[in-house]
Amino acid sequence: MTSEFMGPPWQADWTKEAEANRNALPLEALTLVDAARAELVTAKDPYFRGIDSDRDLPAGMSVEPVQSTRPSGEHVLYFGHGRGWLRYHFVPRITDPQIVIDECFWQ
Repeated sequence: MTSEFMGPPWQADWTKEAEANRNALPLEALTLVDAARAELVTAKDPYFRGIDSDRDLPAGMSVEPVQSTRPSGEHVLYFGHGRGWLRYHFVPRITDPQIVIDECFWQ
């Protein structure tokens, strides 16, 4: 381990409920979830802070904080043009930073 802050690719962990929801998705949605997760773990800043910072995401994906008053709190990554989302938070520890996905939803 290094004493410097580690960068992408980030570690990602799913809560049991989010993982169960992901595993129950149809193949089309599962492909989109995997693409969204890939974008999330390779992002320079998992919170996509700044104006238009999520513009490099593929078409149909966007990110926003759950509460605008908590820019470092939970965020939602929308995919499939809003048909699905991943709610997550980032734990910026020096030795083991990771993304925790709390919710996976598809409609």
